[in-house]
Amino acid sequence: MNATTHAVKLGLARGWIEFRHSLTSSTDMYFNAFVAVAFVVVLYFQRDVTLPGTSLSLAAATMPSMLALLVTVGGLVGTVGTLAIEREDGTLLRAKAVPHGMTGYLIGRIISTSTTGLVTLAIVLVAGLILVPSLIGAGPGGWLMFAWVIALGLLATLPLGAVIGSLATNPQTAAGVSMLSIGALTSTSGIFYPITSMPEWLQVISQIFPLYWLGLGMRSAFLPDAAAAVEIGQSWRHFETTGVLVLWAVAGLLLAPPILRRMAKRESGSVVQERRERAMQRVS
Repeated sequence: MNATTHAVKLGLARGWIEFRHSLTSSTDMYFNAFVAVAFVVVLYFQRDVTLPGTSLSLAAATMPSMLALLVTVGGLVGTVGTLAIEREDGTLLRAKAVPHGMTGYLIGRIISTSTTGLVTLAIVLVAGLILVPSLIGAGPGGWLMFAWVIALGLLATLPLGAVIGSLATNPQTAAGVSMLSIGALTSTSGIFYPITSMPEWLQVISQIFPLYWLGLGMRSAFLPDAAAAVEIGQSWRHFETTGVLVLWAVAGLLLAPPILRRMAKRESGSVVQERRERAMQRVS
């Protein structure tokens, strides 16, 4: 077995161990439960409200977009925050000391973050289908599209989170940049209202990023074809959705490993100790 294959196997094992640990961590479970409950509460109050001029409930229109937002938050924000913390506490320094350790670390982070995010996603999905039973009839094609978009969405956002986390100087900066990015994208990507209601120049910018395409793909999986009337081009644009998400995934997977390795080269015991001292000063 060569060193790269060994690093991949260690990364897979590391990711699974971290996921199991998160299931026993009260902090992680409380946070995931809080996020899931917040989304479900929104759906609950929207369940009896219909979109003007249609028989489609507001909850049915909102839930697919919420699922897309959960995938993005889990993939981007989760990776950025964890990477910044593990850079500060020396975890990355230890990974650097192992042959192909950064490759194994990245794979472990992808497995851990994606599986943890899927738990929250499953909670919201089950609760949403109970509140909006009409979405259960998505059909085999709809559920296949749902799974396909989730897989592509995670591959598109997790490496991007690793890149941003590598460039951040501390966990506070990482959290601020990632949340600001998510907030800006959410408000312009048609997650909670049709993107066609926004200026055309803003529509063009939003279509550059994966969140818009994640939302579009999720809506195409669950909503009737008539709902595409409020989308750009009055179409679900499945080909474009797949193409853009694949491009983001490929770009992220190509860029993340070398950026992580470059960042790791600058790590040393003295640098980690200095960060720990600054962190202790912030706490005190």
